[in-house]
Amino acid sequence: MTLDPLLDFTGKVALVTGGSRGLGREMVLALAARGADVIIVSRKLENCEAVAAQAREFGVRALALSAHVGRWEQCDALLDAAYAEFGRIDILVNNAGMSPACPSHEVSEKLFDAVLNLNFKGPFRLASQVAQRMAAGEGGSIVNISSTGALMALPGVVPYGAAKAALNAMTVSLAKEYAPSVRVNTVSAGPFMTEAHGDWTDEVVAQFTNAAARPGDPVEIVGAVLLLASSASAFTTGAILRVDGGQRG
Repeated sequence: MTLDPLLDFTGKVALVTGGSRGLGREMVLALAARGADVIIVSRKLENCEAVAAQAREFGVRALALSAHVGRWEQCDALLDAAYAEFGRIDILVNNAGMSPACPSHEVSEKLFDAVLNLNFKGPFRLASQVAQRMAAGEGGSIVNISSTGALMALPGVVPYGAAKAALNAMTVSLAKEYAPSVRVNTVSAGPFMTEAHGDWTDEVVAQFTNAAARPGDPVEIVGAVLLLASSASAFTTGAILRVDGGQRG
């Protein structure tokens, strides 16, 4: 495959959390197909290993790591392992997340903490630690995967929406703090048909209020991530790019 120089990641190292399935898996394989060495992180090591094996088919190096990225000690451990293996991280994609639906008056403190830890606390730790190292080195790009739930009212997922809104605010703040050599951007994702939503019926799908009138296919997020991770967006930082099929609030 002949690569456009703007989307050629040869020699780059990319870390993707939640990279073993769904949106994250598509991101990993798209980066590997364009020459990036990849680090795949999720809680299930065997799933990460399977994606790593697929990535190596493109002739790149791939490292599978098991970690709960909502816990700072595990964030630090995975970064230690990643830097020990590759010596650098050029691209960080904070993709891991969870969005359990629950009436607000029934949300337990345990659930509240779990949602905020995975969707905001962990991404903050990873982004801040990687950004500092990027700034001290040759720079890099951080892409946070957020949700339209942070931009519009969605009942039953209040902690999730709040955590993703915090992620959006973090993007802008870190973009300014670690500029100019580190770019930090957000992809605001709408509904995507992943393994987590395999039980969606035709009736559920028909209710999507976006211009596309359907949920997205996981591969349809790849273009936005590649753009923000690459030199094609060299003048873009602190931005929120909506990839939601024209979702209406």
